[in-house]
Amino acid sequence: MLPFAIAVFTSAFLLFQVQPIVARMILPWFGGAANTWTTCMLFFQSVLLAGYAYAHFLFKRLDAKRQSYLHLALLGLSLLWLPLAPAQFLKPTGQEEPISRILLTLLATVGLPYFLLSTTGPLLQAWYAREHQAALPYRLFALSNFASLLALVAYPFLFEPVFATRTQGWIWSGGYVLFVAMVGYVAWRGSKHEAVETSAATDDSAPPTLAQKLTWIALAAFPSVLLLAVTNHLTQNVAAIPFLWILPLSVYLLTFVLCFDSDRIYHPLVFRILLAGAIGFAAYHMWKEWSDSNIRYAVPAYTGGLFLACMFGHGELARRRPAPRYLTSFYLMLSVGGALGGLLVSVVAPLTLKGYYELPLSLAALALFVLSIVVIENWKEAILWIPLSACMIVGAAHEIDNLNDSAFYSTRNFYGSLKVRDTGSKENGDLVRTLIHGTINHGEQYLLGEKRRFCGTYYGPQSGAGVGLRMLRTNEHPHLRYAVLGLGIGSLSCFAQKGDYVRFYEINPAVPRVAREHFTLLKDSPAQIDIVMGDGRLSLEREPSQQLDFLAADAFSSDSIPVHLITREAIQLYMKHVKPEGLIAIHISNKYLELEPVVRKVAESLGLHAIVVENEEDLDINVFESDWVLLTQSKATAENRAFAPVKKLTKPLDAKLRLWTDDYSNLFQILK
Repeated sequence: MLPFAIAVFTSAFLLFQVQPIVARMILPWFGGAANTWTTCMLFFQSVLLAGYAYAHFLFKRLDAKRQSYLHLALLGLSLLWLPLAPAQFLKPTGQEEPISRILLTLLATVGLPYFLLSTTGPLLQAWYAREHQAALPYRLFALSNFASLLALVAYPFLFEPVFATRTQGWIWSGGYVLFVAMVGYVAWRGSKHEAVETSAATDDSAPPTLAQKLTWIALAAFPSVLLLAVTNHLTQNVAAIPFLWILPLSVYLLTFVLCFDSDRIYHPLVFRILLAGAIGFAAYHMWKEWSDSNIRYAVPAYTGGLFLACMFGHGELARRRPAPRYLTSFYLMLSVGGALGGLLVSVVAPLTLKGYYELPLSLAALALFVLSIVVIENWKEAILWIPLSACMIVGAAHEIDNLNDSAFYSTRNFYGSLKVRDTGSKENGDLVRTLIHGTINHGEQYLLGEKRRFCGTYYGPQSGAGVGLRMLRTNEHPHLRYAVLGLGIGSLSCFAQKGDYVRFYEINPAVPRVAREHFTLLKDSPAQIDIVMGDGRLSLEREPSQQLDFLAADAFSSDSIPVHLITREAIQLYMKHVKPEGLIAIHISNKYLELEPVVRKVAESLGLHAIVVENEEDLDINVFESDWVLLTQSKATAENRAFAPVKKLTKPLDAKLRLWTDDYSNLFQILK
């Protein structure tokens, strides 16, 4: 048992350790979009399916010697993928279709090693059952999920804070070489003998029926759908911090461990009643429209509900697991369900839904699915689940209507959901049109009178951007040339005058269409305005120096600024495009992350002067509280009197704060 256990544990640890490493490596290439993580999970689930299919084929169609020789050959070939690092020629221009590009990049970066890691669990369990047929191999599956959970939890607490991303790739590559050696030994040993005849070898249990296989798929698909739906909901509506996806995935894996390690943990009636309570609470929550803004309550509520749903799905799978001779078929169906769930949330939902509706829809579908199982197994429970399912459907419909948020226009793509709504009235002269990205206001415009060109929200006259642009415009220098990473509704064009040049960089193809069709700031501006499509940083890397007076990094994704726009290398790139006496403005307003020390640390390392500007809220003129850091190479610019009324006194930087680079960042360290 020991060689099998060590090999299974190692493969599962590496399987889940590589996910955050490689996803983090490519995240900056795709604008730091939260859906990059979801698409990565689609890739991992799909390759897992391919690995399980390979294990099933190998075990059913080839003898022990051929199985071992083929697997040994693939293990040797996979070493060509090392060390772990995406090749630079795979870097996108920023205008490609992102989902297919991410999948291609992952395939080229970690394709065969991840495929072979994914085959290890079912294949080694099948080999173990072949050699020791009196023993059941399912505890190896529980061990595999425990190792996966350990790898996932260890990454943000042990690996990310200590090692640079490139170093993480080298450490993982070393671990993979050891894995190849261990599995190679098990495969070589397995080629020496065939199955031992025992009572299990003459097992005459009937093969699983089509209905059983479809049930396995459904029971695996629902936890997968809910995992990704809850992850999307938390990152879009509660806290837009990329690493929050680890918590739901940890819950998902924990339930696999609990359900497959022992038959005594999952009790069908108990967990169905608990799940009924969770679904009832969710339906009531959707009907009452409670706010998710309190992270202390929202995160436990959603992860607790996910735990109960996954316990039901994985517990029912454990109850229905077949005899060991059908083990690879069982795991194949599990992986089909997991990949199907990933496909529905990662690809189908963004293409067919105008908002993040997958969570209420999946909860309603789950209630109906549990009802179908209850009717077959214990019809008395249907007395509870029939009205509960009806309530969940009504609650889901109400939640979807609420998510529309009185919007007259909404759309969704890889980069998130956009909604446009009007508030106020023509009669009172306060009609305002708002663009909402996820749950965050991304710009507002008065639709009537002289206020149409007023720059409000985060860009008021006393904001860092407003003060900086006014300071730079002088009698000697009346015309400005400036750029903005992130278009929104074109709010910063409000400061432009005739003779100015404004260049916007925008990665989301839906944003320019919304800005032009539903807002007039771009059309009304007297300046020359260009919009460059693609990730702002990637575009700037390809361009010659723009000789800008001012450059603003304002590329929010819901409530978080993409990390790759505030690293040392990013600021160095901005310096190339901004004149020595010009300004770089970083918008750092965020409910959950303290970004000011990060930007100041980068500025210090580059010898730049930093001016921190806090703008107070003034709702009478539609100005929000905002935080900006202005950077300049010029001491004279930094000491300009225009900054005196708004400049914030700053504390000395924490000596423990590490400099953020493209190779290192740590979001946990700056949580508010």
